[in-house]
Amino acid sequence: MQITINNEVLDITAGTTLQQLVFSRLGEKQNGIAVAVNNTVISRNLHDSHILQPHDTVLIIKATQGG
Repeated sequence: MQITINNEVLDITAGTTLQQLVFSRLGEKQNGIAVAVNNTVISRNLHDSHILQPHDTVLIIKATQGG
């Protein structure tokens, strides 16, 4: 099935959780991120139970330092 992640169309396996997707993109380094699915922020404690659906739009925002 297809989803969009940060404006990139991606084919993923049906039943993929949000946590699996984030881990595949960022690995272990997930500090300082926020994730939204279809313009709704999903709490980190729900990532492992949130099953992605066809045509979902996922946005991963990573905090950066600077001034």
